[in-house]
Amino acid sequence: MKKYILYLFSIIMFATSCNSGSAIDPEPEPEPEEKVSPPRNEDFVGPTYSDNYTSVASWAARDQWNLANVHDPTITKSGDYYYMYQTDASYGNAHDGHGHFPYRRSKDLVNWEFMGMAFETVPAWVKDSLNNKRAQMIPSLPPIENPDYGFWAPCIRKVGNKYRFYYSIVVTNPIVGSSTETSWTERAFIGLAESDDLASNVWEDKGMVICSEPDGLETYTRSSSNDWSGYFQFNAIDPSFIVTPEGEHWLIYGSWHSGIAAVQLDPETGKPYQLETLEDYGVRIAGRGDVSTNRWQALEAPEIIYNEETGYYYLFLAYDELSVAYNTRVARSENITGPYYGINGGNITDGDECWPMLTHPYKFSGSNGWVGISHCCIFQDAETDQWYFSSQGRLPEGVPGINASNAVMMGQVRAIEWTEDGWPVVMPERYAAVPQLALTDDAIWGTYELINMKYEYQTQQTSTTFKLNSDGSVGGTMSGQWSLNASTGILTIGNLEFIVRDGYNWESSPRKATIVLSGLNAQGQAMWGKKIY
Repeated sequence: MKKYILYLFSIIMFATSCNSGSAIDPEPEPEPEEKVSPPRNEDFVGPTYSDNYTSVASWAARDQWNLANVHDPTITKSGDYYYMYQTDASYGNAHDGHGHFPYRRSKDLVNWEFMGMAFETVPAWVKDSLNNKRAQMIPSLPPIENPDYGFWAPCIRKVGNKYRFYYSIVVTNPIVGSSTETSWTERAFIGLAESDDLASNVWEDKGMVICSEPDGLETYTRSSSNDWSGYFQFNAIDPSFIVTPEGEHWLIYGSWHSGIAAVQLDPETGKPYQLETLEDYGVRIAGRGDVSTNRWQALEAPEIIYNEETGYYYLFLAYDELSVAYNTRVARSENITGPYYGINGGNITDGDECWPMLTHPYKFSGSNGWVGISHCCIFQDAETDQWYFSSQGRLPEGVPGINASNAVMMGQVRAIEWTEDGWPVVMPERYAAVPQLALTDDAIWGTYELINMKYEYQTQQTSTTFKLNSDGSVGGTMSGQWSLNASTGILTIGNLEFIVRDGYNWESSPRKATIVLSGLNAQGQAMWGKKIY
């Protein structure tokens, strides 16, 4: 009887424990299934051309280039087309012997048709001006009969009914002797050509605008190959042109040797009013380091715009060497000649380091990534008011299977957006004309790659992953809560703000539309992200 009572008691207790949910070896409660974002732009078909264009890099295959073989682009619109002009540069020097300043056109900023060269020959005035300057410098210097030229970084703008094309031609011969180890090379010249119709490719050359001019503080000789103290006041390359709201015309130019200069131009001629004294060559508006003594500044390629919405002039600058380390900075001012300030209040005109940094060598997963991303062109679509950033990108050094991979130069166009406090940010993926759909919370849920663009010389920044959950929480390498302002397209993650747009995942296979985001961290460094699933 006792055994029966104990057995009955055990059955009752087992039943009770089952009913109370504390059974032996219970099955774990299933985690709630994370919501999945609905498909977005799933039928969009974007560019499919390879970033490794070496198989079509030759001159004979130029009709297949699209944006292959682009360096230092400048872009303007004429009629239905955007026209892009550039430095003489191509993989394997495919352009050699075919003229100067390659150009192409596009109706959509995505598909580009190579058109040929803007100039057939070297403008005659360059050699004449060079030898006249040599005679003034040192009367005993003989003329250079066959100069060695570089054709660099043009700038095109529409002025009235004409297109003004400012171009840079650099003479690379030593000034004295025959070695660049012991002599500085000859000066750079900025010239001007005009056209009534870009489709015609007919240019009227207007001659010299400005040149590198000695300021008497340094000699023409170099003490060694490590002597980088240039002999000129400003280096006359990399022109950028702007007409102010008041109707003044200005040329912004210069690089490396003594900083960036601004010189006012005669609107009728497109040239300085006079070039009689050093002051006529302009005033310094940006430098890097002590601009009074540092004549090797590691900055170049000024590009200037005026944004009517913010009331500021924005001066974009290329920092460091161009093959790998190139990165883009920007400063702003209420006045064309400065002072220009960075996002942290630094005075760039006085030589403070410029922040924010908008581009930097980077690498999303599944790709070789890009380096050398700077010397930008900034332009606005007059119909949509959308701003764009265009530059070259180079493949990194040593990519397996590609000879001289760092010489592969692909033209890149990206959208620019503006933060609420009036600073530009560059979108992380190249422009592909992806339709912009209404933003909603459920479009944002998912897993993202994020690149925090720390400034590191000649180093590609790589990505980490984070997750935006449907309950507003954040996981992975970011934490906190997220929220979306659908009307402004601002995504807040913790204390960081990102601008969100529909973009194109160039690194996925196959490529597809996705959500992209761009912002600035507290140090003024770019933060780029894209949704991967």
